[in-house]
Parts: sequence; C-alpha cells; structure tokens
Amino acid sequence: METDKALEALAALAHAIRLAVFRLLVQAGPEGLPAGRIAELMEMPPSSLSFHLKELHRAGLLASRQEGRSIIYVAQFETMNALLGYLTDNCCGGNPCSPISSCSFASES
Repeated sequence: METDKALEALAALAHAIRLAVFRLLVQAGPEGLPAGRIAELMEMPPSSLSFHLKELHRAGLLASRQEGRSIIYVAQFETMNALLGYLTDNCCGGNPCSPISSCSFASES
C-alpha cells in the first residue's frame, strides 16, 4: 500500500462513527449490511450515515452493491489487510511479529 492510500484510509477511520461503522461491517462479513440496517444499528438518521459511508467508500474501505431497492455495504477486507500490512511492515526489524487478519473475502465494487 502506498503512503497516500494509507493516509486516506487512516483519515477516514479517524472518526468515531466511521470507525464504528467499519467495525460493524467487518463483523458482518462478506454479506455486508443494507444501509437502512446500518442506520438502525448505529441509531442515526440515514442522511447522516450516508456522509460517513461515502467517506469510507472514497477511502477504499467499503464496497457497495445494489440489491433490489437496497444498497448493501461491505467492508473491503483486502484494503484493511493492506493497511495492517503497511502499518506493521517494519515491525520487529522487518520480521513478522503479529499475524495479519486472515479475512480475505472478495467483494464487489
């Protein structure tokens, strides 16, 4: 992962609501969640949530797909793992010191 992409992802996650949404979608796995369900679980109006979803999507941390009348959001596990790899790349003198997430779900953009 390039530094600019890492900074963009970290900036998107550097907000309590966006971090909580991303963690919720990681927990949901490759099936993701509809935007309305995310709003319910986050206890926030859909209009406020859409701003945060857009920021996470722009940073490459989320993908979305249309299913009927719903938009389903899914965590981009590849981006998450790339960011973790970037952050730990030089850890312990260049030797791997902790496992990177084994989540490698393919997702649609």
